[in-house]
Amino acid sequence: MKRGFDEEIDRRNTGSVKWEIMQDPDNPERWIRTDVFYGKNRMLPMWVADMDLASPAVVQKALAARAAHPIYGYTMVDDDYYAAVCGWMQRRQGWSVPPDWIVTTPGVIPALHVLVRAFTAPGQKVLVQRPVYYPFFSAVEQNRRQLVSNSLVLQDGRYGMDFDDLAHKAARPDVAMAILCSPHNPVGRVWEADEVRRFAEICLRHDVRVVSDEIHGDLIYPGHRFTPMGVMENELLQNSIICTAPSKTFNLAGLQNSNIIIPDEARRRRFRQALKTIGYLGPGPFAAAACKAAYNEGGPWLDRLLQHLNTNLIRLKTTFAARIPHIPVIDPQGTYLVWFDCRALQLDPPALRSLMIEKARVFLDEGYIFGPEGSGFERINIACPATVLQEALDRIAAVL
Repeated sequence: MKRGFDEEIDRRNTGSVKWEIMQDPDNPERWIRTDVFYGKNRMLPMWVADMDLASPAVVQKALAARAAHPIYGYTMVDDDYYAAVCGWMQRRQGWSVPPDWIVTTPGVIPALHVLVRAFTAPGQKVLVQRPVYYPFFSAVEQNRRQLVSNSLVLQDGRYGMDFDDLAHKAARPDVAMAILCSPHNPVGRVWEADEVRRFAEICLRHDVRVVSDEIHGDLIYPGHRFTPMGVMENELLQNSIICTAPSKTFNLAGLQNSNIIIPDEARRRRFRQALKTIGYLGPGPFAAAACKAAYNEGGPWLDRLLQHLNTNLIRLKTTFAARIPHIPVIDPQGTYLVWFDCRALQLDPPALRSLMIEKARVFLDEGYIFGPEGSGFERINIACPATVLQEALDRIAAVL
C-alpha cells in the first residue's frame, strides 16, 4: 500500500526500539518501556536513525510476494542481487562496482567489528573523527583495540577536517586503520572530492587501512554532491573498504542487510574468512528480496523522500531562527540527522538530557555520546511526518 510521508504510522506493538523503549532519565544505563508516555503525554523519540516513514511500496510488495511462499530456508545471493547493488551504485553514485567485490554482512556495525578484528591486532589503534557515530567506539574498544581521534574542527558553523593532525596521527606506527564517516554522522558534512582524496592519500602514505562508512551516501540535500571512495584513483581505492547498505536510504534497518565493497582480492578473502568465525552464511530471504526491490525500483521513492527531508529541514531551521536564535543549527549537507549547539545554555550533560526528556518530552541523542567534542550538542532525527517534527520543535522551543 502506498502511503504518504505526512501520515503518522502507529508503531506500538511492533517491537520498535525507537518507540517502545527509552533511557531511564535517572539511570542512562537502564532502558524502560514507553507505554505510559502515549496519548497527549507521549514521548517523542527523535534519536535513533530509523525513519517514521513507510518503506517504498515496491519493497512492501516484494516482501509480501516472498512471504507468500511458505518456506523461508537458507537463501543464496544470486546474480540478480549483485546486479541490483551494482546498478544502483552506477546510477545514483556514479561508480562501477564489479560484482565480485561485494561481500554481504548483517549490517554495517557487525561488519565494522569483523573488519577491526581482521585487519588490526590487539593493542593497535583505530583512528576516528569525533564527534562521530558512537558505535564506531564499541567496534574498536570491544575488540581490544584503542581509539585515537583526529577530531573535526568547527569554524563559522561548519565542520572540517584537521589534515595536519590527521597526518601526525596516521604516522604513528601503531595506527593501523582509519574509519571515515562519509557523509558524516552526526555533523551532516558531505565531504568534497578533494577532502576524501586528501584523507585517503594521507592514510595510504602511512600504510593505514581506510574503512569508509557510506551508509548515508544516498541522502544528500540540494546543492551538494556525494563523492564515494569508489571514484578515487585506483591506488587509493585498493587501500579502501567501503561499507554500504540500503537500510538508511529505504528504512530497512530491521532487515539487517549490508554490502561491503572490498576492491583488493586478498583483503576480500581475508574478510570472508573472518566472517566465517561468527557463523554468518548470508542474508535471509526477506533481506535479499528487499535489497533487490529497493535498488531496482526505489529511485522515484527516494527522490520524493529527499524533497520531504529538505522541507522538514527548512521547517527546523526556520523554527530555530525565529524562536531560539541563541541555539545554532549546524546546517547539514546530507543525512536526515541534524546537529544543534546548546552550549549557550551552559548545562552539563545530565541537566541538558533532563531538560529535553522531562521538560520537552523529546528523546534525542545527546551530543556527548558521540565523544567529548559533542558535549553540549544534541542530534535530532527529522525523518518523520511534518506534524511530528513540528510538535517536537514546539516543545523544544518552549523549554529553550
